[in-house]
Amino acid sequence: MIDLLTTFSRKVLFTLEPEDAHALTLTSLNAMAASGAAKMLFGAPTGSPVTVMGLNFPNAVGLAAGADKNGECIEGFGALGFGFLELGGVTPRPQPGNEKPRVFRLPDANAVINRLGFNNHGVERLAANLARYRRAPKYSGVIGVNLGKNKDTPNENALDDYRICYERLHDLVDFATINVSSPNTAGLRALQEVDELRRILEGMANARDKLAKSRRVPLSVKIAPDLTDEQIGSIAELALHCGMDAITATNTTVARDAVKHLPHGTETGGLSGAPVFEASNAVIRKLKAALGDKLPIIGVGGVMSGADARAKLDAGASLVQFYTGLIYRGPALVHEAVVACR
Repeated sequence: MIDLLTTFSRKVLFTLEPEDAHALTLTSLNAMAASGAAKMLFGAPTGSPVTVMGLNFPNAVGLAAGADKNGECIEGFGALGFGFLELGGVTPRPQPGNEKPRVFRLPDANAVINRLGFNNHGVERLAANLARYRRAPKYSGVIGVNLGKNKDTPNENALDDYRICYERLHDLVDFATINVSSPNTAGLRALQEVDELRRILEGMANARDKLAKSRRVPLSVKIAPDLTDEQIGSIAELALHCGMDAITATNTTVARDAVKHLPHGTETGGLSGAPVFEASNAVIRKLKAALGDKLPIIGVGGVMSGADARAKLDAGASLVQFYTGLIYRGPALVHEAVVACR
C-alpha cells in the first residue's frame, strides 16, 4: 500500500516545480497526521533507542535539515517514524534566498541540486512555531535545529548570527547544528578554516555552557564532503578541543563528476542524493579514525535504502539523516532505514 501511494504521489509531485512540490508535501503530511491517516498508513517502525549527545533517541534515523526550515511540519514528518527531526537552516532575520529557479531534480542519478541560500522566515517565526507546537506536542522524538547566518552578515560577524539563533531557540529544541558548510551562501565554507572555525566553536561552546545551568542543549558542527584529509583531521581535533558534542558529516557537495553528463548536472549549488553517498562515508570513516569514541558522528548524505543507512553506522556514525532519499523513496525509506539500523 505504501509503495503504491509513494509511486502515485511521486508521479504527481514530479509534474510540479520542486519547490511547489515541496510545499504541497508539507501541507499533505500535516493533513494526514492531523486526520490520523498517517498513523494508519505508515504506522510506527520499531527501532532500537540510542543515547547520543546525552539525548535519548527513539531510533537512530533522522530527517536532515532543509526539509522543514520553519518548523511547519513537525507532526507531519514525525508521523513517518523518524527518531529525530532537524529543522532549519534558520537565520536571525528572514531572507528570501537566491533567485529562482534554484532547485533541480536529477532523477537518473537519484539526486538534487539546490542553491536555495538559507531561504527561511527567520528565527522569530521558527521560535513561534516551536513554542506553539511545544504546548501540545504529539511527536515523541528529538528535535534539533540547523543554524545559519544571514547572507549579508560578514564572516567576521558570523558567530553573532549563530549565537542569536541558538540563544533564541535554546528552550525550544534538544540540540543545534552549526552549519559552516552550505555551498549556497557566498564565503560560508571559508568558516571551516581552522582559525575561523575555532572562533565560532569556542564562542558557541561558551554560549551553550552559560545557558546550561537551566538546560544543556548540545552542539554539533556540520562539515562539507569536499575537504582534504588534513582539513578533516584539523576539524576533528578542533571539535574535541572546543568541546563540541558531535560532528555532522556531511553537507552537499560541489563536485559534479557523477552528474555533469545529465540534464541540470552542471547547475550551480549543492548536490545531494546518491552521488554524495561514498564521499560522505569516506569523511565519516576518516572522522571515526581521528575521533574514536571521543565524539559521536551524525552521518548524512546519499541514503537511498536501509542498507545505505546501515552503511553510515558501519562507517562510524552514531545517527543517520536523510532528506533527498525521502523525495525519491517516500515514507517507505524511513521504515526501511529504522529497521536496518536496529
